[in-house]
Amino acid sequence: MRAKGTLREFRVIGRKMPTENEPETPLYRMRIFAPDAVVAKSRFWYFLRQLRKFKKTTGEIVSVEEIKERKPLQIKNFGIWLRYDSRSGTHNMYREYRDLTVSGAITQCYRDMGARHRARAHSIQIIRCEPVAASKCRRPLVQQMHDSKIKFPLPCRVQKQGGRLVKANRPGTYFQ
Repeated sequence: MRAKGTLREFRVIGRKMPTENEPETPLYRMRIFAPDAVVAKSRFWYFLRQLRKFKKTTGEIVSVEEIKERKPLQIKNFGIWLRYDSRSGTHNMYREYRDLTVSGAITQCYRDMGARHRARAHSIQIIRCEPVAASKCRRPLVQQMHDSKIKFPLPCRVQKQGGRLVKANRPGTYFQ
């Protein structure tokens, strides 16, 4: 899988094709993060092949639907449990991100794993992703944002001059 653009959340439901021996087959539902529906279906078959003894040729996709965030304007903390293959072996990991949507947090996670661990998108498997309460957060990078009196410095403030478009001298950006 190539993690191009923002990843989206899909619910993919599939099953094994009914046969004479097995007319009623169970449905399998997965929550997949992918750039589009085609990649989501592909990832569904990739994971199902590992879990059950059937594949794309002996199965069918019942439905693929994109899941939208219920509250996309509210900031949330997300805990992500994942597994990835590095050059030395397979590792499990728990990570925390702050974002407006689950998709945004997962996209952040893929970018972060690529930057910090050189993990390619196809080698990352998201096991679980849940919103985490502020009191339950473990990572200091997320916890530092929970301060109600947080302030951000303005190191390089440019004061706008009214009037002319062209200015004869350079603006001063350093103020005390």
